[in-house]
Amino acid sequence: MKTVLIVEDEVINVKVFSKILTKQGGFAVKHSENPEEVIQLAKSGQADVILMDVSLARSFYQGKPVDGIKITQMLKADSTTARLPVILVTAHAREGDREAFLQQSGADGYIPKPVIDLQDFLAQIAAMVPV
Repeated sequence: MKTVLIVEDEVINVKVFSKILTKQGGFAVKHSENPEEVIQLAKSGQADVILMDVSLARSFYQGKPVDGIKITQMLKADSTTARLPVILVTAHAREGDREAFLQQSGADGYIPKPVIDLQDFLAQIAAMVPV
């Protein structure tokens, strides 16, 4: 069973995404908004794909606030985690945001919130999971 690591600080979103991913997608799910734990889970191979919220209000790394863009940059800069697919999930969905966030972060995908089309949501995640 493939595992999706949800990096999200809104409890409701975590519950909704977890339910969709497990019940309809057949994925195992892990959750953390702690950057050190996210990096450790990624390095240890405990995630096959990461859903990364762009705006993480309560996440700190080495004493400094970090968002999903910064965490994704750190993952993509590390040779042990660079190939792990990261999909940004964000309510920032104005024109141009997708391209800007993907370019800044190095992420592999982008899903705007709220998630409306559940089948498309699951299809985008499944497409990123290594076989």
